[in-house]
Amino acid sequence: MWFVQNNFYLYEQSIAEVVEATLTVEQETVDSLENKDHLFQQQLIGEIKNGVQKGQLILLENQYASSGTVDQEYQVGDMIFVTIESEGDQYYEGRIDGPKRDVYVLGAAWLFILTVLIVGRKSGLFSLVSLLVNVLVLMVAMHYYTSLQNVGLLLTCSGLVIFFTIVSLILVSGNNEKTYAAIIATLAGTFSALLIAYIVIVLTGGKGLRYEEMEFITRNPQRVFLASILVGSLGAVMDIAITITSSLYELNDKNNSIPLKNLKISGREIGKDIMGTMANVLFFAYVSGSIPMILLYLKNGVAVNYILSMNLSLELTRALVGSIGIVLTIPISIYTATYFIQKRRTVK
Repeated sequence: MWFVQNNFYLYEQSIAEVVEATLTVEQETVDSLENKDHLFQQQLIGEIKNGVQKGQLILLENQYASSGTVDQEYQVGDMIFVTIESEGDQYYEGRIDGPKRDVYVLGAAWLFILTVLIVGRKSGLFSLVSLLVNVLVLMVAMHYYTSLQNVGLLLTCSGLVIFFTIVSLILVSGNNEKTYAAIIATLAGTFSALLIAYIVIVLTGGKGLRYEEMEFITRNPQRVFLASILVGSLGAVMDIAITITSSLYELNDKNNSIPLKNLKISGREIGKDIMGTMANVLFFAYVSGSIPMILLYLKNGVAVNYILSMNLSLELTRALVGSIGIVLTIPISIYTATYFIQKRRTVK
């Protein structure tokens, strides 16, 4: 944390620390719904922390609204990126390009890492390793895809899903029979959900799906959407698969004389308990990203049905397909795990 607070020399862009902040102007504005907003003008004096102007003072102007949508108020001690435009008699003059946030990002990252290590210990360490590996592989794969025009996105994401599933489950659960069963159930549930979504979209002609939010994409939005469904459903499906598989193996290890029929019944009961909560996880995860736009539309008097169709059609579809994957993974996990358990008992 101390290093990141003082890593100014690593940045090519100039960074300044606010040493004085003065409110100069306050102006009231009214929007289309007669909701009052306030605009503020700040005069800032900052000390440049890097570059050839290090140690010099810079004069900056900052205008921000009380809503804080695209701007913010700065306080003494804040670190901001600046562009030096001219040199005055007493101060350099420039403009603000935005706050320096790496300290807060690092703090959140350390909190996450320490929590995972304290709670998960060895398994938590392997979880962090698998997360890091998956992120790096995803970045490399997306870079490879965008640089080559003849590579299919669905094919690329399918390979990523297989890789993520194998690496994550082996690192977290170990190289054993239980992990193999969870891998099979995860892949079967994920690709089954994608197949169902693809068939429904083809049969309905994609009616009800609004791809306007993907208008900046230069590639087929339907394929991009299907790829996002494939990758987005993986986490929840993997969670369901490893939970049911681990539970059945734990029951079998405690008492290997339990009939397979009873194991299947136990698996179904476990699936019923976690099915609803995992579906809610998907719903909230997808819909939460649309809350800012929903509020913006509501504030400007847009009809609710238009807001839902425009902003939530893709998110609700992703959540729905992911929930289908969750439901399908429950019986697949049960029968895959009991198959391996029965095979183990037969060998013994």
